[in-house]
Amino acid sequence: MAEVKVTLEVGNDGVAIITFSNPPANALAVQIIAGLKEKFDEAIKRNDVKAIVLTGRGGKFSAGFDINVLEKVQETGNISLIPDVSVDLVVNTIEDCKKPVVAAVEGLALGGGLELALGSHARIAAPRTQLGLPELTLGTIPGFGGTQRLPRLVGLSKAVEMMLLSKPIMSEEGEKLGLIDAVVASEELLKVSRLWALDIANRHKPWIRSLHKTDKLGSLSEAYEALNAATQQARKTAPNMPQHKACLDVMRDGIVHGGYTGVLKEAKVFKELVLSDTSKGLVHSFLAQRVTSKVPNVTDVGLKPRHVKKVAVIGGGLMGSGIATALILSNIYVVLKEVNSEFLLKGIRTIEANVRGLVTKGKLTQEKAEKSLSLLKGVLDYSDFKEVDMVIEAVIENVPLKQKIFGEIEKVCPAHCILATNTSTIDLNLVGEKTSSRDRIIGAHFFSPAHVMPLLEIVRTEKTSAQVILDLMAVGKIIKKVPVVVGNCTGFAVNRTFFPYSQGAHVLVNLGVDVFRIDRAISSFGLPMGPFQLQDLAGYGVALATGKEFANAFPDRTFNSPLVELLVKSGRNGKNNGKGYYIYEKGSKPKPDPSVVPIIEESRQLTNIMPGGKSISVTDQEIVEMILFPVVNEACRVLGEGIVVRASDLDTASVLGMSFPSYRGGIVFWADATGPNHVYKSLKKWSELYGNFYTPSRFLEERARRGIPLSAPISSFPASKSRL
Repeated sequence: MAEVKVTLEVGNDGVAIITFSNPPANALAVQIIAGLKEKFDEAIKRNDVKAIVLTGRGGKFSAGFDINVLEKVQETGNISLIPDVSVDLVVNTIEDCKKPVVAAVEGLALGGGLELALGSHARIAAPRTQLGLPELTLGTIPGFGGTQRLPRLVGLSKAVEMMLLSKPIMSEEGEKLGLIDAVVASEELLKVSRLWALDIANRHKPWIRSLHKTDKLGSLSEAYEALNAATQQARKTAPNMPQHKACLDVMRDGIVHGGYTGVLKEAKVFKELVLSDTSKGLVHSFLAQRVTSKVPNVTDVGLKPRHVKKVAVIGGGLMGSGIATALILSNIYVVLKEVNSEFLLKGIRTIEANVRGLVTKGKLTQEKAEKSLSLLKGVLDYSDFKEVDMVIEAVIENVPLKQKIFGEIEKVCPAHCILATNTSTIDLNLVGEKTSSRDRIIGAHFFSPAHVMPLLEIVRTEKTSAQVILDLMAVGKIIKKVPVVVGNCTGFAVNRTFFPYSQGAHVLVNLGVDVFRIDRAISSFGLPMGPFQLQDLAGYGVALATGKEFANAFPDRTFNSPLVELLVKSGRNGKNNGKGYYIYEKGSKPKPDPSVVPIIEESRQLTNIMPGGKSISVTDQEIVEMILFPVVNEACRVLGEGIVVRASDLDTASVLGMSFPSYRGGIVFWADATGPNHVYKSLKKWSELYGNFYTPSRFLEERARRGIPLSAPISSFPASKSRL
């Protein structure tokens, strides 16, 4: 393993090169920060050193402060684990150094990495170097002076944009803005940086301490206006994200009271935010996503993924066309099969519209769009399947149809071909029941729209080979998805965990709670929309079909509400025909439809579960808990049965597949933060009042009683039988 170290080399020209190394991205670990302090102190003391160049090894400057340290602080509550980088290293050692310091940046300088460079007296960059301060995505603010120095170098509005949107820029733009002094070829980077440092030492170039610059801040009234506007915007777009307002407040402080006061305020606020629930959730989400790529007995047994060049997609509907779009955008050749030319043409047109839409939004060049579309071929039979590396079946959720397709493709595809299904609920053993290639059968469950949503749920059976799992994980990464490997059961990990979500909402409605109030409470909690608006969006056919699957699989804990069937009977189909719980008109936001109330009343009479025939009285928090605690309960069953490798995989899947708010860390992380005992006691109480739907699982009960977090490894719960 490459060593974590900081080195100092002094050339004949009197320039000390301080290089830090912590592969793969030179994260600023505690050891690196201590090493930098030590080497700077040495360079300052040495008489043969006239100037200093700071750089990172391996073609990268630094991706920022070591996130594992933040996680440790959050676990222990011990903020002193974070060293004093801002004042001790960046201000006192680098910026106030009696010898000029030039940062030679290449590859990337993000977060704390960029902040080290901002404290230097000049910055020289290689072409296409990424520069940014993305700390707000981790629930904190830049903590090593970034909130003060960036506005002074690039101007207030650009600095606000870069920090609040966590939007990096390239070194070429950085040079135009004044963040970078010069962009030079990689091979010239150190040479030019050395000469620049000597020129500063010899007073041929300006010696600039960016913390003291004010020329780009504008007048006080202009600054106030810009920051107030940004604060208003942040309140609207990120209501549950305290770090946005904190960042703007700290910038305002520095503008009013001076840069050094701003740095001290920033360090204090940074430490407070690191310990906030928002930061804990976002740091957990970030690290949980990274660890999904480690799957025992798959990624650790010396296998290498095979190259998948050509994929057949069966079915050109909404899912099939989305999957095909994702594949061709990543240079994978696609054969799209449909049953007739009308459906095939419709599928191809949808794919073309997906790709052209990206061009319109400026996310794709016309040239790249044409190249992608040239990789698509439409077919009506299996003759092109002889040379595909993978088939993804994406037809309707119909078991006999899927079985027929798998029987056919097994005969025509090559022996190495992966046989994947995009089913969202059907047990894979059923799908492959009539084949003899069970080791090649795997679930590739995309989320709609498939070319946009980032999650790929990879479902393995007990027979799926490790090689096939590894191959699909590799394809997932190529098409820019986050693959999460799960075990096989009805609904798999994500849809199974969340099947009680809409059912819990229906329980509440039938107990007399207002539909629109439920949606508002769930939106305020942080999901993009409430369960009823989501049902409108997906269409009622989906709700009815999946409802039946889960009612068959888990009859002991499903709540059968007649409401959706009543809506269909009244001629409604949600957004599809503009009439659902909400009214949908082109160009305006969905509006609650008062004419849905009598239908809801009819549903309440049919279910007859209101205590004494009267609506229950609940707070908004209780609404959220009565909908989400049953989801936690099912997550516990998924954990207990070993359907996921680790609890954090379920967190990642809930954030990326179900849009559970990332700042709450994911469904299991949130439940642990809320308290397993509170979840258990609440469910127990509701099960006594309202029936089996709320009955706590054995896993939850055991963990609550023993005071063990739900996320603790399964080994601490010996009764479980792992599926993975």
